[in-house]
Amino acid sequence: MAPMQKRKFTGKSFKSEEAYKEDHSKGKMLRFEDSLPRLPVPTLAETCQRYLKSIHPLLSKEEYAASEDAVAKFEQQAASLQDRLVEKAEKPEVKNWIADWWNEAAYLAYKDPIVPYVSYFYSFRDDRKRRNPAKRAAAIVTGALEFQKEVVSGTLEPEYMRKKPMAMSSYIYMFNTSRVAAEPADYPIQYPPAENQHIIAIRHNQFWKIPTHVDGKVLNTSELEQQFTKVYKAAQTSPPIGSLTSLPRDQGAKARANLLNASSNNAAALKEIEAASFVICLDAANPVTLEERARAYWHGDGANRWYDKPVQFIVNDNGTAGFMGEHSMMDGTPTHRLCDTVNALIVNEKLDFNNPTIRSTIPDPTTVKFDLDDQVIKDVSSAQQQFGTVIAAHELRVQAYQGYGKGMIKKFKCSPDAYVQMIIQLAYHKMYGKNRPTYESAATRKYQLGRTETTRTVSNESVAFCDAMANPEIGREECEQMFRKAVEAHVKYTQLASDGYGVDRHLFGLKKCLKDGEEVPDLYKDPAYTYSSSWFISSSQLSSEYFNGYGWSQVIDGGWGIAYMINENSIQFNVVSKHLGSERMSHYLNEAAGDIRDVLLPSLDTSKSSKL
Repeated sequence: MAPMQKRKFTGKSFKSEEAYKEDHSKGKMLRFEDSLPRLPVPTLAETCQRYLKSIHPLLSKEEYAASEDAVAKFEQQAASLQDRLVEKAEKPEVKNWIADWWNEAAYLAYKDPIVPYVSYFYSFRDDRKRRNPAKRAAAIVTGALEFQKEVVSGTLEPEYMRKKPMAMSSYIYMFNTSRVAAEPADYPIQYPPAENQHIIAIRHNQFWKIPTHVDGKVLNTSELEQQFTKVYKAAQTSPPIGSLTSLPRDQGAKARANLLNASSNNAAALKEIEAASFVICLDAANPVTLEERARAYWHGDGANRWYDKPVQFIVNDNGTAGFMGEHSMMDGTPTHRLCDTVNALIVNEKLDFNNPTIRSTIPDPTTVKFDLDDQVIKDVSSAQQQFGTVIAAHELRVQAYQGYGKGMIKKFKCSPDAYVQMIIQLAYHKMYGKNRPTYESAATRKYQLGRTETTRTVSNESVAFCDAMANPEIGREECEQMFRKAVEAHVKYTQLASDGYGVDRHLFGLKKCLKDGEEVPDLYKDPAYTYSSSWFISSSQLSSEYFNGYGWSQVIDGGWGIAYMINENSIQFNVVSKHLGSERMSHYLNEAAGDIRDVLLPSLDTSKSSKL
């Protein structure tokens, strides 16, 4: 589950080269939603051609020949499936032909634990003014409530990509929402924000309800700090009920039912958590290193959390802080904007964080209590044991590369994202002597209800570049030429994917159109189909000058999760695997970044000299 994709947002007024009808009755945030185009359905011919091109560098000659035969048959076998898909896409009530299928198949029907396989995190840079955890929590909540106000009121300015508005519909799942474990598939539950003006703080596994508004007025930062201080003083170590949300989803559904059956009071307690605007976890931890922080925010201790909430802020006893997301209904870009905005508001003092007024009418935080029986206690124990086993199976390293960043890459006249993708490809090749299927998420939010498409990073050009770098007989200039061709190929595929013309979602949609009892086309039986979509590298980037880390899990047991941030003067990689040698991969990423710089730098120096 790789939740991320690139995007750019701005608070500036919208000016587009194309005309998008604005429906102001929907509010500022959603005014473009109905005029966004619908996700296209590629033709069979172009998807088959693009698919063959994507698998060519991954297969032997014999394997590729077999795949060519399977694809040739597929064009005939899938003709009726294509007609059904087009028919669905053209229905007036269908805004996006893949939306429901994808939300269920990729997330809601996914049975592995949310943590660590679906959860993702952002690690915030330190706040020198707020080393005290109650102060840090209060400032973060102040910023988050300001952002929530704009989302709920619909006054938030939409995001844009290449001057075109992006779908903002997923923002409605950010606040006062929760995922619910259920059979046969999970589902989201939402509550009216106006009727649930509170957040949940968790300390020592104990849940505390804190009002966000009193007498119609939002609590200021000083008032919130007082609330958190009271929680810090009063919290007592409690049974880790939150660990139930770390279970595999089928077990989680049973555990939730057991919790509700244990007492009639537990439904109300669950509702307080699920209806809360968001959760803030006050951890009794003091992470210092980037790896320690990454683990704190990616999965934590398996107890002081409610993993089903899409928005959880974490504040540690030493004042360090971060964010954890659940993204079944919402990808990483909206929460990235949330966290980037919250940090920007704090760093730049854009809100009044220093109002000392504390009203006497504000009630104290109240505990949210669960009544437990033997079965619930047994479920909690099982959850803790399984969590420990799963987390122990993962190793994580952070490669904070300081050699250069976006500034230098732009001087090389390269797409920063494609450039770093080639660093990853080269590092993998250094470690394994070959390249394997690689996923990078591309945003399709230019379309109604758009989410993501797969960018298949491995190309004939990228493999040729990696092979050339490993061959001492090939000179620098030729390596540079191959590198630039690889970057160009990656940029082209990424653009096609963002435009809805990737391979993977279309093939997924066609397969979903099969009726019971119908023969599965040869392409889906071809081993190359399964192999080419087995993500040995799951990757993507989101960047913020306010973060010092972000990441998630690998997708397959033999694979890697490599999240990266490209800042102005640095590149950071979060490297996760099931003990495949994350320390070595981190080393190879560092080495690959230096190798590519060394290949390109002489040409840059020559270019500078020629202008003198």
